[in-house]
Amino acid sequence: MGDTGPTGPVMDRDEVDRALARLGAEHEAIETSLLALQDHAGRRLLEGAELTGVTRERWAAAEASITLLWAYFDAYSGALRSAREIRARRRWSSREDLAELTELLRGEAVTVAGSAAATAHAPTLHGGPGRLSERYSLVTLVDRMNQLYASSLDLVVAADAVWSALPARIDLLAAELQRTRRLAHSVGVRPGEHPAGDDLERITRTLTRLREQVVSDPLAFWAPTEGSSAPGGGRPDTTVYDREARALEDVRREIDAVLAVRQDAEQRIVRLRDVLSRADRTLAEARTARGEVLAKIAATEVPVVSGPPTVLQEQLATAAEYRRHAQWHRLSPLLESLEEKAEDELLRARESLTAVTAPLAVRAELRGRLDAYKAKVARLGFAEDPELVEKYEKARRMLWSAPCDLRVAEEAVLRYQHAAAELLGSAPRVPGQGGPVDRTGPGA
Repeated sequence: MGDTGPTGPVMDRDEVDRALARLGAEHEAIETSLLALQDHAGRRLLEGAELTGVTRERWAAAEASITLLWAYFDAYSGALRSAREIRARRRWSSREDLAELTELLRGEAVTVAGSAAATAHAPTLHGGPGRLSERYSLVTLVDRMNQLYASSLDLVVAADAVWSALPARIDLLAAELQRTRRLAHSVGVRPGEHPAGDDLERITRTLTRLREQVVSDPLAFWAPTEGSSAPGGGRPDTTVYDREARALEDVRREIDAVLAVRQDAEQRIVRLRDVLSRADRTLAEARTARGEVLAKIAATEVPVVSGPPTVLQEQLATAAEYRRHAQWHRLSPLLESLEEKAEDELLRARESLTAVTAPLAVRAELRGRLDAYKAKVARLGFAEDPELVEKYEKARRMLWSAPCDLRVAEEAVLRYQHAAAELLGSAPRVPGQGGPVDRTGPGA
């Protein structure tokens, strides 16, 4: 069993050589990482940027951590160099050399001096705020450097990721915004005159403010991944950017609709004139028919026919004026409204004509029914029956006189139908003239 000291058993030469080899590999890896951090594009940007908000606060602490990290590395390098020098004194180290190496490699033999500012922003493992020096073992010092390196790299990578992703995307969206603004202006979509114009102004202000915030405070737009221990574990927060991109797409669709109006406005106005003209002609026909009904039909309620749709005609004239002055953003909603109202107006005019001419249709149906029964009676040889002739003439006089009382005329037609049906039902069947008499209608 070897000698023991404050740090435990004294290491033998093989243990010392293995420890020095391991510490040398760690030293090389740490140096490579520190140099990579020093040359990291994100760190250089953070050093040169005018930071604000949470990024300024965290970068101040990170700078102190990086300063302390280099102080730790320098102390680590000095201790390793001293250990190598002691080991190199002689090929076979003495017991005193091995005891000294054991203390240096395992004990808290490394003293780290630092400024008060550095230790204030990056307190040591022992938590001694305000201390200007600390003693560490090499193992503890490596753990401390790993912690400081990981936290510093995490901040640098996060800031660099935001700067790499968001400003370029914002610039592309801003360029698309400018193209959309020019297109909107060409079709009359301007702030204060069209909602889409107001939206473009708001999006412009938001993107300008967003880019300034992203450049000065990138960490405010970083969403870390919960549970991730990897440096820079997370992603840029694009919530505001995505919202404005969707808003710009909505505006673009609105402008596309206005452009479509500009392309086919003339044809749509021509179609509207045609629909309203047909509605006017139908209403005129209904008014004429109403006078005819009032003259020919007695005791009938005939609905009043409204006048032409003057409001729609005025709106159509306004639409034509908008087209002449290229006010497409105003023409678009007006045409959509007019097209719907014009079709409704044409339907209303047709319904009005149908309602007005209904009594004439009833009279025509009664005339047809009367003549059909007369033809059937004549075909079966009863045309000269005195009773039928009398009832027929009475119904005919009512239907072909003016004004015609439809209710009385219909009763007369029904009396003729019933008389004919009774006569035909009591008549013997004539060979060759078909089957039983049809009592439900005039027949063929």
